[in-house]
Parts: sequence; structure tokens; C-alpha cells
Amino acid sequence: MTRKIAFIGAGSLGFTRKLVTDILTYPAFQDCTIALMDIDSERLAMVKKAVDKIIQAGNYPAQAIATTNRQEALDGADGVICTILVGGPQVFRHDIEIPKKYGVDINVGDTRGPAGIFRALRTIPVMMDIIRDVEIYCPHAVLLNYTNPMAMLCRAMQGESKVKVTGLCHSVQYTAEMMARWIGAPLNEIDYLCAGINHLAFYLKYEWGGKDAYPLLKEAVKQTDIYNEEQVRNEMFIHLDYYVTESSGHNSEYNPWFRKRPDLIQKYCTSGTGWNPGEHAYILNGYLDAEETWREGLAKSIDEAVNLERSFEYASSIFNAVFGDGTLFKFNGNVRNFGLIDNLPAGCCVEVPVLASKSGLEPIHVGPLPDHLAVLVNINAACEELAVEAALTGDRRKVFHAICMDPLTSAVLSLDEIQMMVDEMFVVNEKWLPQFQKK
Repeated sequence: MTRKIAFIGAGSLGFTRKLVTDILTYPAFQDCTIALMDIDSERLAMVKKAVDKIIQAGNYPAQAIATTNRQEALDGADGVICTILVGGPQVFRHDIEIPKKYGVDINVGDTRGPAGIFRALRTIPVMMDIIRDVEIYCPHAVLLNYTNPMAMLCRAMQGESKVKVTGLCHSVQYTAEMMARWIGAPLNEIDYLCAGINHLAFYLKYEWGGKDAYPLLKEAVKQTDIYNEEQVRNEMFIHLDYYVTESSGHNSEYNPWFRKRPDLIQKYCTSGTGWNPGEHAYILNGYLDAEETWREGLAKSIDEAVNLERSFEYASSIFNAVFGDGTLFKFNGNVRNFGLIDNLPAGCCVEVPVLASKSGLEPIHVGPLPDHLAVLVNINAACEELAVEAALTGDRRKVFHAICMDPLTSAVLSLDEIQMMVDEMFVVNEKWLPQFQKK
């Protein structure tokens, strides 16, 4: 049976190419239809050329179609991959610049806190439109979301629809690989259990050859070069005893310890975060540079040999397990917390092991997080719950309260200052937030 896989937001060039390559490595999908959809027709045409080259290089009987019509792309799809971006850098630069003016120094700003929450407010309505189309045009499809803020978007969709949805992040597998490198272990000899919320999940177990590898990791992070590679995360590991999944740049935002004073930012966040410190430039310059150079890079890549090897990304293996050859596949996915992590809010979006099979996606019970980790994760999860409810109902007050309780924001600002900051962020986002129009 020929399968159809739809990419919504296919203009995400590098990622689309990687996932298409992965999908076509599975025999069950080598004759599939790849439906590429994006609102940017020029970018879409170029991505279509890149995907056609992958198909030709592998001599696959697959076909790629390109469309700016989302319904056409989704019609009859077995799998859907979502990699959209709502608003460009001139919109989301305000997510970083306005909080910075008030003293909240944000590094990445795509997950939680004031920047992540406003990105969610802009994106959730579009994601809800997508999920409604999936319900109509491919109700039995598996939808895999790669768009941030991951937890809030998945929570909104999963709470409002019965479509099979989960969210995927690179951080779990790549951090596991990083730690294996630090202790000199082959990755295929590492076993781990990782759970929490997106970008703030912890390795509750990390073993090499069946033995606890955390003592080796504690010795490794004493080395200056390793410590400096991930300063914030390594500080968290030294003091909290468990390693967190997402990079130091991200995690410096999710707690009150590293970004509340200039001296702390200088000490912990000016290097070893993986991101330009303390500014929006990583996003703004990164996207603008990409916009200027992606055509040149794509044209160059079309002339280069195609790498047909499968990557570490989960999407293709999930699809293969559910509607391919049925090979079981376990991954960390974002799902609602119904009996999965005992000491996090019921119904919030958690990142836990999930088993993909012909039966669908089955999340695995983890139990409780260590008590001290649960305190930090609970605060962030509860803020996300408030923000999602605000996005779905158009309740401005809930937005304010969610940002009030954000660990970094509350460490820096008074309640009145937070209110002024939130009001200003609403003004610059007005045209993107129709659900919040004053009555």
C-alpha cells in the first residue's frame, strides 16, 4: 500500500531534507508520496528540487508533490510532520527585546517564560487550524510536531483533539550522545530513562553496560574543557545530581539562578551555552542570514552528493512502527500527563518514553521525579498550563499570571513591572493575537 506523508512548513529546508531522507530509508516508504506544503511558494519550489534529488539519488519509486494548499497536502495522509514558524524575526524579536528592556535577559526565548509564552499565543491558533484540517482530511494520521514552544503547542492540540499527536525534540538523543562522548562510552552501550517536560527533562537513569554512569560523568565535568562546553547544565548537574536535556542557553532561562544579575550572566552565560549570550541576535541574525543564503546553499547542495544515511531523528522510525513494517520503536515524546509522572500536574504536557507500534503511540509510566526536580518542573509546567488556557480562551489575565510565576521573570521583576512588560508585549503582538481583542 502506497503511503502519503505530508510536511506542513516544508520550507524548513535542512530539516525537511533530513526527514525525507530518513523516511525513504525504510522499505515500506520507498514508493510513498511526499506532500510538501508551505506558504512561501518560492522556497517551496526550491525544497521540491532538493527532495527530488534525494529521490533520484536513492533510485526510489517515491514521488514528491509541492503545494501551498494545506488541505491538498493533508488529504489522505498517513503521517504529518509540522515544522511551521508563525511570524518572522521582525515579529519575535520583540519577545526578546521588550523583556530585556525591563531587565529579563532572555537567551533563546522559544520555549517558556515571557518570550516562549507569546510565541505560543501566536502559534496555537494556527496549530488548531492544522489539527482541524487533519480531523477532516486525514483523521487517522499520526501528527509529529517539531515546532516550538513544544509543550504548549502539543498540550493545546492534545487537549482539543483526538488526533494521534506527539511532539519530538532533538535534545534527548543528542544529550545522551554528548554525555557518552564525555565518558568515552559507545552510544550503543548506553541505556537511559529520561522524563520531565520538554527542554527540562532529566536523565533519571544513565547507564553504561548496565552500570550507573553518573559517577563517571561527575568526574568528567571536573575537566575544564568539558565543564566549559555546557556551563549552565554542568552547574545544574553538580548541584542537582541529574543531567538535564536541553542546552545551557535554553536552561539558563528556566530557573532563577543564572540570568537574574549581570555578574551571573557574565560568569555562566557568556560562553558555553551554544547560543549568543543575552541577546536576540542569535534568532534575528540567524533567520535573516538564512533567508539571504538559503537559495545559494540549496543550489550548491543540489550539485553535491546526497547523503542517504538515516539520522538520529525519531520521525521516520515512528512512522515505520505505526504504519510501516511495524517494528517497535521507543522514543521520548510529548504527551499529556495522565498517570505518567506522578508528581507533575495531571493533564500537563510531559516528555516521557513512548512506544510506537501498530497499536499507535503508548506512553510509558515513569513514576515520580526526584522531589527537588519536581519543584522546578512543576512551576514551569503550571505556567505552561495557564498560558495554554489563556491562548484557547483569549484570557489576558491568565497570560499575565503565567508570566508572573515564571522563575526567571519573578526573580527579576515586581508584579507591577511584569504587568507593564506584558501590556507592552500585547501591543506589539496585537495583529497576531485576534483571540485577545478587547470586547
